[in-house]
Amino acid sequence: MVLLSDVILEIQKKRKLIRYANLLDQPIRLSPFLFSRDFFLWAILGLIGGTIAGVYWIALETVTHWFGVFKGWEVVPLMTIAGLLAGLVIHFIGDPGEIHLIVNNIRFNKGKLNPKNNPSMILSSLLCVASGGSLGPEAPLVQVTGSTGTWLGKMLRLKGEALRTYSIAGMASGFTALFGAPLGGSLFALEILHHKHMMEYYRAVIPALVASCFSYVVFALIVHLGLGPTWDFPSYTYGGIFDFGFAALVGIVASAVAWLFIYCTKICKKLFEQKPLPIYVKTTIGGFLLGWISFYLPITRYFGHHEINELISQTLTWEVLVAVLLFKILAISITVTSGWRGGFIIPLFFVGTALGLLICQLFPGLNITLVIVSCMAAINACVTRTPVSTTILLTVLTGFGHFVPILIASMTGYFLAPKIPFIHSQLKDTKE
Repeated sequence: MVLLSDVILEIQKKRKLIRYANLLDQPIRLSPFLFSRDFFLWAILGLIGGTIAGVYWIALETVTHWFGVFKGWEVVPLMTIAGLLAGLVIHFIGDPGEIHLIVNNIRFNKGKLNPKNNPSMILSSLLCVASGGSLGPEAPLVQVTGSTGTWLGKMLRLKGEALRTYSIAGMASGFTALFGAPLGGSLFALEILHHKHMMEYYRAVIPALVASCFSYVVFALIVHLGLGPTWDFPSYTYGGIFDFGFAALVGIVASAVAWLFIYCTKICKKLFEQKPLPIYVKTTIGGFLLGWISFYLPITRYFGHHEINELISQTLTWEVLVAVLLFKILAISITVTSGWRGGFIIPLFFVGTALGLLICQLFPGLNITLVIVSCMAAINACVTRTPVSTTILLTVLTGFGHFVPILIASMTGYFLAPKIPFIHSQLKDTKE
C-alpha cells in the first residue's frame, strides 16, 4: 500500500533533481570580486559623504574663527543675534529637525531622509555651532550624508530595506568623518536606531563599513587629519582587577549625572513650550541665555571638541569644576530645547570629562584617565543607548587602549538608562 505522503515526497525529489540539472546546464559566471557593483556604489557614497563632511568642517572652522574675535561681554549680543538668524533661517527655509527626526525617518519613513532639509540644516547649524552653542556638528553631518545616501538609493530605484541600507551607510560616513573611527562610526549609525537591539539592520553593516572607510580617507585628505587620539589624556597603567570595579562604580555616578541632564532638558523644554512662540523667538532667547553662561564660564562655550583638551590641561578647584559641570549641562539643555541645531554626543563627552576631573579632585589617588573615560562612556551610553559604539569611539578618541573598562562603564550606563529614552524615536516599535 502506497501512502499519499510518499508519493508527494517522490514528486518533490524529482522536481529538485530537474531544477539542479537545469542549473548545471547553465554557463558558470564567476565575478572576480564579491559584490563588486555594490562595493563600488558604497565606495562612491563614502567618497561623497567624506567630501561633504570635509567641506562642512572647513566652513565651520572658518565661521568659528570669524566669531571667535568676540570675547568677554561681546559674546552675549553675538550669540543672541546668531540665535535670531538661525531661527529666521529655520522659519523661512524650513525646519530640518533634530536627531530625533533622523532616527524616526530611518525607522518609520521607509528609511528616507529628505534632502530638502539640508540647506536649512547647514545654515542654521553653522550659525549655532560656530557662535558657541553647546551642540556639535554630528546631527548636521548625519542629516546631510544620510540624505545623500537616500538620494543615491532613489537614483538606483531602490526600495524598502535596500534604500534604508543606503541611508544608514550615508549616516555612517558622516559619523566616521567627525569621530575619525570607521568601525565606531558605522556601529553608531546602526546602534543609535535602537531597533530590536540593532539586529534588524544587520544588512547595513558591510555597506556602512565600506562607506565609512572611504569617507574617512577623503575627510582626512581634505582637513589634513592625522592618526592618533583627538584628546590628550595622561597615559594609563593597568592597576589590576579592581580597575574594572572602579569603572563600574564611576559608571553608576556618571549615570546619575546623565539622569540629571535628561531631567534638566525636560524642564527647559516645558519652559520653552509654555507659550507657542515662533522658532526665531525661542532661538533668540536661547542665544541670550547661552551668551551669559559663556560670559561667566568661557570654558562652557562651544561643543567641546577643543575645550576637552583645554579642560584637562587646567588645574581647577572642585568648586569651579562643579560650576562647569552644572552650567555645561544647563547650556546643552538650553541649546537642545530652544531650537538651536546640532548634536549632543561630544558635548556629553565634555560633561564626562568635567565629572571625571571632579571625582579625582574629591578622591585623590584614582587613575585620572580611567575615571574620565569611564564617565564619558557611561554618560553617553545612558543618554544615547549606544554602549558598543561608544566604547569603540572612545578607544580611538582618547587613545585608551584598554577596551574592557570602557565597555563595563558603557554597559553600566546603558542598563541604568531611563525606561523612556532621551531620543524618543528609540521607543519600541509603536508604528511597525
